[in-house]
This record gives sequence, C-alpha cells and structure tokens, in this order.
Amino acid sequence: MKTLVATKPREAAFLNVDAPELGEEEVKIKVEFSAPKHGTEVVDFRGITPFMDEEFSEEWRSFIPREDTSEKGIVFGEFKLGNMIVGEIVETGHKVTDVSVGDRVCTYGPISEYVIVNASNNHRLLKMPEHGKWQNAVCYDPAQFALGAVRDAHIRPGDCVAISGLGAIGQIAIQLVKKMGASLVIGVDPIEHRREIAREGGADVCLDPTSCDAGFEVKKLTDKQGVDAWVETSGISSALQDALKGTGYAGTISYIAFAKPFPEGLNFGREAHFNNANLVFSRVASEPNRDYPRWDRKRIERTCWQLLMNGHLDCEKIIDPVVSFEDSAEAYMKYVDQSPNLSIKLGVQHG
Repeated sequence: MKTLVATKPREAAFLNVDAPELGEEEVKIKVEFSAPKHGTEVVDFRGITPFMDEEFSEEWRSFIPREDTSEKGIVFGEFKLGNMIVGEIVETGHKVTDVSVGDRVCTYGPISEYVIVNASNNHRLLKMPEHGKWQNAVCYDPAQFALGAVRDAHIRPGDCVAISGLGAIGQIAIQLVKKMGASLVIGVDPIEHRREIAREGGADVCLDPTSCDAGFEVKKLTDKQGVDAWVETSGISSALQDALKGTGYAGTISYIAFAKPFPEGLNFGREAHFNNANLVFSRVASEPNRDYPRWDRKRIERTCWQLLMNGHLDCEKIIDPVVSFEDSAEAYMKYVDQSPNLSIKLGVQHG
C-alpha cells in the first residue's frame, strides 16, 4: 500500500509498504479522505523538531519521527505525513466487537491508502453518522484545541473577543465564540482568503495586521476598552504584542500557539502592565485540564465530535484546497510547507 512520507527535510513522496498482518484487536480502514496537521507536523517535516518528550500519546507518537542517531532524531523515509482520516472498515480482527466491516469511521492516521488501528477501547475510532461531513471529521483535532482555548479564556455571552491566526484552529474558534453569543468577534490575519472565511464563519470585523496597528484598531472598535478575551493561535511575536495592546483591563489572553523563540522587541512594559491582562497558556492535550475533574481530554474530544457531527460547527470551507491522493505529495510540499498562505487546511480525497 502507498503511504505519504517525508523522504528528507521538506520533501514528500509515496512509500510502497506491505500492509502488516492484522492483529486480533485491530481494524483495517480503506481511506476515503485525509488531512495533515499544519502546525506541529510541519515543524517535524522541516527537520527542526524542538523536542521529543514522553507526553505524546501512542496514537500521535506513531505519526511523528522516531528517535534515531541522527542529529534531529528524525528518520526520514519512515516519517508518515498526515493527521486525520475518514474511511470504511474493510477487515477486522476476530476480537473486535464495537465496529464492523462496512462501518465508516474517523480516526487519527497518515495520508495512506489503508490505515490499521487498534480498536480495543479506542475512543478515537469514531463512527461517522449518516449525514456527518468528512470535512468536519478531519477537523476533529484542531476543534479540540480551539475549544480548549475558548474555555481557558472564560469567554461568556456578550463578551468582545479577538482571535489572531485564522488557520483551522482560529476559524473554529471564531465559530464557537460567535455561537456562544459574543457581541463582537474580531479576526486578525494577514491573508485575505482566511479573513473572508472567518467573516462567513461569524467574525464581525477582520483586520490585516500588516496594514494596520491591530491592537490599536481593536481598542477603537471597543470604545477604547479593549476586548474581554483574545485567543492567539499564530505564534507570531507581533500578534502577542497586538493582544497585549488590544485586550481590556484584566482581560484574558488565551495563548494556544506553540511558538518558536521570540526575537528582540516583544515589550512587556507599558501596554502589558497598564492593561494588566491575564496571559494563559492553553494546551488541551495537557492533563489535568484546568477544569479537572469535571473536564478532561476525553470530555473535550466527545464534545468536539458532537459539535462537528450535529452541524453546530461547519468546516467545509476550512478544508481548502482538496486534492487527489495521487497529487498529495506535491500538494503537501506546496500548501503545507512552501506556501501555507494558499491553504487553511489541506484536504485529500482518495479514489
């Protein structure tokens, strides 16, 4: 079977591998749709993985480079690319009872013709409802981080909210806060197409931070008070500076980005101190959750799946562009790595 892998830093290609023998608790899925992760995965793809720690789950660890004698700890040629898949179960191990051949499911997995996963107590092997959109399903992972960031920001009905970085996480956060009853939702991103999609998703105003002082404009839009909460997903130092300027007194900045080291120039002086913002680092995968024991990662996952499958969230336009499986190697290099401004979240259609 063909699987998309990184053959060396910033180069993707198909690898033909023999499908392993199916275990007694495993299922084999013929992939119909898939999507990569545009954040941490592309850092690994570029060969600049910052660390390899023990926090990663087994599901995620199998899709990131394994440790090796190489300098970066990345085995190119074995590093599978991709994050989420939707497909049909075509074979099951004899101990599998919760799913059957013919079931359409969503789970974590690489961009591949077939994916084999363990079905035993696997709460991330999710049955697709009859009318569930595959575009929503492959946004299951970013939806979790968006929901976690919104919850960590303690956003309430009537609040004014800004969201910087309108990739998949930011787009989903826009939809969440608007439907929660936020009175003003401001999207901030330099890419016009992303701003257009954010407006369709519920943003009242969108700002291009490269053509204006976004923090100052946010203050003007809120009668000089600033927003109650700011969700920062981009990891750009200037975006955090905008948030420090545009957040109202004692408001909350929910910082979800996995940022690289900031250059000189980030100023925690006048604006940070006078606005007295609460800076919260949000990571839904970290346990215990801030609202533990009522909320944990599994509850976040269940809630996101419900919101995605019942249509409360609509990710159809977030998945853009959609390419064929045969073209996914070139598309990955173009849309995920070389020109991420051309895509929000790449979709792959198989067959």
